[in-house]
Amino acid sequence: MFKCFVEYRIASEHCSAYTQWMKARLVDNPHVHLYEGTEQPGLYVEVWEAATEGAAEQMKKERCDERSAWHEMTCWVPGGPSKVHAWIFRAV
Repeated sequence: MFKCFVEYRIASEHCSAYTQWMKARLVDNPHVHLYEGTEQPGLYVEVWEAATEGAAEQMKKERCDERSAWHEMTCWVPGGPSKVHAWIFRAV
């Protein structure tokens, strides 16, 4: 099992719009789970689940590509796309 973690901050004034936008993404992508920091409200982590490393790499590429539908949310991220970070992890 592999997981792609995508981490970013959403500006407080955009959290409501972001939450509504993200609800639709999560319905269409049941392999994605969203978490918000309890100690840092507005800090979000998406967890994308994949069966193989190749699938996780493809997810990361799609998630971070500027032509992806996911790129829309970067307008709510202070600092823009460069402040959206993604990493792949494997089970040990």
